[in-house]
Amino acid sequence: MSGARQAAAEAIEAPGTPEALWASWEGLGRLPEAPLPAAGPVVVVAAHPDDEVLGFGGALATLAAAGTEVVLVSVTDGEGSHPRSRHTDSSRLAGIREAELAAALSELGLPALATRRLHVPDTQVDTYEQRVRSALTELLRETNAAHCVAPWTGDLHSDHEAAGRAAVAACADTDVPLWLYPVWLWHWATPDDPRVPWHTAARIPLTGAAHSRKLRAVERFTSQIAPLGEGPGEAAILPPEELAHHTRPFEVVFR
Repeated sequence: MSGARQAAAEAIEAPGTPEALWASWEGLGRLPEAPLPAAGPVVVVAAHPDDEVLGFGGALATLAAAGTEVVLVSVTDGEGSHPRSRHTDSSRLAGIREAELAAALSELGLPALATRRLHVPDTQVDTYEQRVRSALTELLRETNAAHCVAPWTGDLHSDHEAAGRAAVAACADTDVPLWLYPVWLWHWATPDDPRVPWHTAARIPLTGAAHSRKLRAVERFTSQIAPLGEGPGEAAILPPEELAHHTRPFEVVFR
């Protein structure tokens, strides 16, 4: 593992910033609002099944309620979340996460949404970044996309960053507007953190209905929010203190 990747992994595995600290920071309340695209298709990219719900799920529920066409891309199948598990293997976990995403999308009001799967190996998106870029470029052209949303390129998770870079390049190739949503930022960063481009950040306020749908959708990812069994290799990836960052009545994107 490279030094940069090791440092990023350590930042994600370290104790995170409490949500109460974010909630008390006036900077989040001062962010400008980002109106959702009025027309689609909106192509939403996720490095793993659940990223799109954690970072953009309330917006997805809002788009669904408005009848805006959404195209969802899962870069990996999320099979690498528990590499030391004794209760499941990567093949079975991929199937579990596919089913969880389908259930979550139903909660968001998108029960018939077919996910485009790229089947890139989990934890190796940077190795396949050019392939992801090509696939996204082709998809943006094929769908005549009006907008694209993807993981933030500074999220410190290598898969998120590589998926985001691929989307940045694909949108540059096709002249499609792009937003980037953070996932792990809320864990390792702190309010007014100079590593975060706050000047490009914007809030997406969620209606009560959209917020409720997102909360129900997040609960569908049982393999990520609850232990798979006993032992350190079975631990929840998203314990309650982490989920608190993703259950706010608003979402944040970088534009």
